[in-house]
Amino acid sequence: MSFIKILDKLSDIGTLDSNASRRDAFKQFKSFGKGAAMASIPFGLAGISSSTKAANAAFATTLQASPSDVLNFALTLEYLAKEFYNIGLDTNGLIPDDAKDIFAKISKHEDDHVAFLLAALGDNAVAKPTFDFTGGPGGLELDTFENYNTFLALSQGFEDTGVRAYKGQAGALANDNTLLEYALQIHSVEARHAAQVRRMRGQKGWITGGTAASNGLLDVFDPIYAGEANTVQGGVDLSGLFNAFGGAAAVREAFDEPLTMEEVLAIGGFFIVPNEG
Repeated sequence: MSFIKILDKLSDIGTLDSNASRRDAFKQFKSFGKGAAMASIPFGLAGISSSTKAANAAFATTLQASPSDVLNFALTLEYLAKEFYNIGLDTNGLIPDDAKDIFAKISKHEDDHVAFLLAALGDNAVAKPTFDFTGGPGGLELDTFENYNTFLALSQGFEDTGVRAYKGQAGALANDNTLLEYALQIHSVEARHAAQVRRMRGQKGWITGGTAASNGLLDVFDPIYAGEANTVQGGVDLSGLFNAFGGAAAVREAFDEPLTMEEVLAIGGFFIVPNEG
């Protein structure tokens, strides 16, 4: 089943009781998708982009997903992060001693996120895809687990993507308080991961500009930062309103833009081995 087909359904927020307990909500998650054919989903989250009105309109009509689908998008993202950090920590000599505790903590968080989402989804959880962290599926040849600088750069890319992807997901859950709460709990932790890793690379703790180069990464990773040069918020162009406080550059740094499903897929395609089936 293609990823696009999974997005054909619109969320039925009536299936979740806003006053339900977390345990009851989990039971509803598990039963929601029974009978629906679930497939291994590429690295992506349903989302809404504020960069253009067209993206907003597209979201409203085609990009909403069921609660089960949204959780599976998040699960696939967490699968990727969990495996990436587990391999990194298990690779002798890769991570310097003074950084091991940091990545061990981040890895533990990702392990917990996967366990949390698996518990929520039960039998509806998608299988873990096959990942290639050299970027082979995207035509890259990265020395990810041989060169700490490469590992660190890729960590930043994944964490920055995760923050924007979870923000994109939040738009699809705006009327679903229970799921929105869970998504934002994970989102805030991913944002802390991103800030920590960025500072370890000598970057600011937040995204700066709309290109990979402006964030210290190779140009091939431009899709991670697509739309981050936006200065229009709520229909108002803020670029000329704060010239005494950094101008347009400061405005760009003040807002994270959500990633759409297509944008996240473009990034994930570099690292997910296609399913031959």
